[in-house]
Amino acid sequence: MITVTAFRWVPPMVQGLVRDLRVRWALEEAGLPYKEHLIGMEEKTAPSYRLLQPFAQVPAYREDDLVLFESDAIVLHIAERSEALLPREPKARARAIAWIFAAINSIEPSVQNLGALDLFYASEEWAKLRRPGQVEQTAARLTQLSDRLQDRLYLEDRFTAGDLLMTTVLRNLRSNDLLSKLPVLEAYRKRCEARPAFQKALADHMAVFAKHVPVAA
Repeated sequence: MITVTAFRWVPPMVQGLVRDLRVRWALEEAGLPYKEHLIGMEEKTAPSYRLLQPFAQVPAYREDDLVLFESDAIVLHIAERSEALLPREPKARARAIAWIFAAINSIEPSVQNLGALDLFYASEEWAKLRRPGQVEQTAARLTQLSDRLQDRLYLEDRFTAGDLLMTTVLRNLRSNDLLSKLPVLEAYRKRCEARPAFQKALADHMAVFAKHVPVAA
């Protein structure tokens, strides 16, 4: 049985964004059953957990004697087993994998930098000075992605793991209005999020937090 670790609770501002969601979605698309193993913030630094995830993050993935970390690598591992996420035809498969790397290397760093300014450092003077430049940089990357999509439904001729990861990256823009200014990208995100596998994965991801709301002191 596949086991995926996830946090028992995180603050509302990041609920729906924690990276176990990527893995849950991939497993749902692939039709692979799994169970979740929930940990608290105090458990992520325990030596036993760091044997699974050296950087004290989630998710970690266990399947028999295979242990993986890094959500993108886990999604790729799952996709390798499922034609629903990677085409069999070699060239189409290679292009889909290229989009996996594009999501995490060409788009995500800029999106994350802006998100950090908005969510964690908004009151800092240096962040206020840095934000306009970061907005410009992120908008430029998103415009390039939008130009690629144009009238396409997906990044290639069908939904793949590249779309899965790209969508989870775009979800991190919910603290600003950049996507609303790019209707092609906004429609693409909504299209991918409408997939039943995503809806199931998101519901399971969010249900954990609803069950483990901290008790006020």
